[in-house]
Amino acid sequence: MADSRNNSAAERFSRLFRKAGVFLGKGQLAEALAVLHQGEALAAKLGDEQRLALFREEIARCQAQFNTLAES
Repeated sequence: MADSRNNSAAERFSRLFRKAGVFLGKGQLAEALAVLHQGEALAAKLGDEQRLALFREEIARCQAQFNTLAES
């Protein structure tokens, strides 16, 4: 049971990262940020500190890029 739950969580994280990547590739930073925040919330809910750190790093990068574009 734990394995299927872990696989399901891993699949959800993977899907969220891919979805954010698609938005980033299209230059849709706001949408990418929204998806990354969903991943952050999921990682926090599941207590997955490693993935939580990954999502937070990506959010910081994306937010910096978003802010740079907004200032231009």
